[in-house]
Amino acid sequence: MRTNDVMLQTATKVVTFIILMFAVHIFFAGHYTPGGGFVGGLLTASAIVLLMLAFDIPTIKKILPINYVVLSAVGLLIAIATASASIVFDVPFFTHAYDYFDLPLFGETSLHSALLFDIGVYLVVVGVTMTIIQTIGEDE
Repeated sequence: MRTNDVMLQTATKVVTFIILMFAVHIFFAGHYTPGGGFVGGLLTASAIVLLMLAFDIPTIKKILPINYVVLSAVGLLIAIATASASIVFDVPFFTHAYDYFDLPLFGETSLHSALLFDIGVYLVVVGVTMTIIQTIGEDE
């Protein structure tokens, strides 16, 4: 029997937004401080799990129609392609390139090819974590 969870659902919407914004911060801060794709992915997965606890799995599947197995595969391909690109450019494996760019909102910013690798790790972590949690949480 489902009870009226208006307070839980309202608080979850606010807390989920805060967790996702912190996940973005941790993701981008990962080049210079602890964090990156792995921790950002875990935070994102925890926000989705919080939504699933406050609402229910079918509702969240309607809102986020994501196949997490495919998300994991895409992330793995991105991570492998980024790491292997160094072979194409005849430099040691996992050598990343960077350069400084003048971005309109941020000013002079360094952009790294490691960001692509972190995106791959992020997608793998979110995909695998959510696949495991949904598999355990479904009652079929």
